[in-house]
Amino acid sequence: MDDRPQPAGSVRRRSLIALAGTRAFQQAALFVAAVVLAGSVLLWLVLQQAGDAVSRQMIETLTIEADGIAGIAAVAGPAATVDAVAARSRQGAGRLYLLVSTAGTRLAGNLAAWPDDMPRPPPLVGATAGATFEYAPASSPSHATGRNLGVGLARTLPTSMVLLVGRDLEAQRTLVGQVRWYYLAGFGALAFAGLLAGLVASRRTLDRVRQIAETSDQITTGDLTRRVPITGSGDELDRLAGNLNTMLDRIESLMIGLRQVSDNIAHDLKTPLTRLRARAETALREGGHDEIRDGLGHVIEDADELIKTFNALLLIARLEAGALDASAETFELAPLVRDVAELYEPVAEEAGLYLTCRAEGVVMIHANRQLIGQSIANLLDNAIKYGRPSHPAAAPVEASSIAIELDIEGGAACLTVADRGPGIEAADRDRVLKRFVRLEASRTRPGTGLGLSLVAAVARLHGGSIRLSDNAPGLKIELRLPLAVARRTELTRDKSA
Repeated sequence: MDDRPQPAGSVRRRSLIALAGTRAFQQAALFVAAVVLAGSVLLWLVLQQAGDAVSRQMIETLTIEADGIAGIAAVAGPAATVDAVAARSRQGAGRLYLLVSTAGTRLAGNLAAWPDDMPRPPPLVGATAGATFEYAPASSPSHATGRNLGVGLARTLPTSMVLLVGRDLEAQRTLVGQVRWYYLAGFGALAFAGLLAGLVASRRTLDRVRQIAETSDQITTGDLTRRVPITGSGDELDRLAGNLNTMLDRIESLMIGLRQVSDNIAHDLKTPLTRLRARAETALREGGHDEIRDGLGHVIEDADELIKTFNALLLIARLEAGALDASAETFELAPLVRDVAELYEPVAEEAGLYLTCRAEGVVMIHANRQLIGQSIANLLDNAIKYGRPSHPAAAPVEASSIAIELDIEGGAACLTVADRGPGIEAADRDRVLKRFVRLEASRTRPGTGLGLSLVAAVARLHGGSIRLSDNAPGLKIELRLPLAVARRTELTRDKSA
């Protein structure tokens, strides 16, 4: 690789070549070419139309003037015709006249001789011929070429004379030349400005693409904190950068969550695996039949707990991947809530708690019945584990209760589970929805810290949400799910039935 410094001119040339090869510059060049082509066609059409209009007007003027002189010749004779042509020749510059005999002798006018490129009309009275021609001015200095451009109409008069009536076209030719110069200058400036704008746009686009590429390179090397710069212009590249940054935020969050899950797995599964191994060693060491049976029983229990943990992890991963299978159905939520509450009533009583349930009316949702039932069970299990008051012996019945209620709020089914325990600080309420998060430092109570994270994953899968709030005292958890068909009926549940 050549590390020698490159000349500045060579670097600039390569930079310009790179800019010229960008899509933005090519689009700008195509646009400029289209504008120049369209302008050229339009200008050509305008000049053609203007030239045709001027020519028609010029021919009409020359025809009228030739008709007048022909009338003089027919009425007053040759001498009057000569005088008329001589008089008109002195009226001003730009008017061209020449009166000659049929033999070619000059009789009057301000042209010295018949122009070479002007055809003579046939020798019939009233015959005409017209054309543009070059001539040498008789009384004014010639141009650089020594020749002026004129247009004329020739007519054979009844007095054996031929009349040439014309107009000088030098002013028009000068105007056309100026228009062409303005056209070239204007479209040249437009083309230059367009190409310059293309280069500027290409440079800006290349800079933004380079920033995105550099950020991508840094991310691929492991720096997940890098983000694509946003200029604040709100253009397409800014929107792309915003979408990429949102994606990167999500990836970083998933990577952090993956690391946390890995750490938590290593921390939370180390103890049961160590206990399992110790029990197996104890059973083998003691060697008795009963001890081996008891040890194997404990090993199976510990293995079941580990299997439950891994099943919960797999289920959460499946739910977060959005794998809502074909088992989703439309069903009534209230009976399911009552069934799960009835199942957990004995568990709550054994823990010294009083469980109340209010789930009435018709609340229809479209969801996976098994996942919703498991979520309700997780919420109740969590409330029973951690919802016991600080001093349960001195607490009244209502202070030791767990309430589960089902309502319809804001077009969604709202399932609330509230306890009277110590609650969760506001700073930790979002954190406990993540996997393996347990606020109990000693971790003496059974559990893996996956219950609420599973409920949150089920809520996200079904387009719902979960929210934790203060129950003053205690914790209130609200699980919201979108309604399929919902209507509220005023029914009273007869608990004695």
